[in-house]
Amino acid sequence: MPTPIHRYRSDDEDSARWTGFPFRDGDIVISTRSKSGTTWMQMICALLVLGTPELPAPLTELSPWLDWLGEPKDTVYDRLAAQPHRRFIKTHTPLDGIPLDPRVHYVVVARHPLDLAVSLYHQVANLDRARLAELTGQPAPDGPPAQRPPVQEWLLSWVDREVDPRAELDSLPGVLMHLSDAWARRHEPNVELVHYDDLLADLGGEMRRLADLWDLPRPTPEVVEAATFGRMRERADRLAPDTLGVLRDRQAFFRRGGSGQGRDLLPEAGQSRYQERARAQAPPDLLTWLHR
Repeated sequence: MPTPIHRYRSDDEDSARWTGFPFRDGDIVISTRSKSGTTWMQMICALLVLGTPELPAPLTELSPWLDWLGEPKDTVYDRLAAQPHRRFIKTHTPLDGIPLDPRVHYVVVARHPLDLAVSLYHQVANLDRARLAELTGQPAPDGPPAQRPPVQEWLLSWVDREVDPRAELDSLPGVLMHLSDAWARRHEPNVELVHYDDLLADLGGEMRRLADLWDLPRPTPEVVEAATFGRMRERADRLAPDTLGVLRDRQAFFRRGGSGQGRDLLPEAGQSRYQERARAQAPPDLLTWLHR
C-alpha cells in the first residue's frame, strides 16, 4: 500500500499542486527549507545541466517554484513541459509531501538551523507584503508592519516557540521535521542530502559529486566559479527569486551566505537551550551531521 502524501498549505504555498505533475526521467526536485541554500542549489543544478556559466534565462524561469501560489499552476506546468533539457524544480515542501518517483532525483540541502533563522529574520524585512498578498489573493496588509525585536531577542524566541511543525515549516520544529524526514530516506538511491557548510568548504567537489550521482558532465572551473556566492550576488537581478516584484531589494536577498552567525549571536545559555530543543526533535546522528 503506498505511503500517503501529506498536504502542506499556507497563504503562499500549496503542496497539492504536485498532484498529477508529469515527471520525466532524470528530473531533479530541490526540497529545502527557506534560507537553507535553495537558490544556491538551483544555480548549481542549472550550471550542471546546461554546462555553461551563462544561463539562457532568469533562474526562476529555468527552475520554477511549483507550489507557490503567486503563479497559476497551469502556467508553471506549461513552462516546465516546454523545457527541452533535464528539469530542476524548486519546492519548500518536505519529501513526505511530494510524489516520490523512482525516475526522479530528490536533493535536500541542510543548513545549521540558527544560521537559517538569522537569514530568515533579515529576509522577512525585505519582502513587499502588499505585493505578495496581491499575487496570492490574500487581503492587503492593514497598516505598517509590526516592529520586530532585535535579532538576538527574536532568535531566542524562535528557538523556544512551541508550534505544530506541519503548520509552521520555518519554525525550529518545522526545520528539524523536514530534515529528519529526509535523513530517514538518505539511503534511498534517488535521495541526496547536501550540507550547506560542505558547499562553502568545497563547492567544486560537491558539484562534481552531484554531477556523478546524476550522470551529468563534471563542471569546468568556469562553471564552478559561476556558482560561488560572490558571483551570484553580482548577478542578483537574474538569480534572485523575484520575477514578480516580491523583494524590496534583490541584492539584499544574497545578504551574507556564511556560516556560524546564528551561534555567534546566542549567549551560552541560549546555545544550551537550542541544543536541548534540537535533541528533543531530531535523531542524534542527524544532529551530529547537521552541527559538525
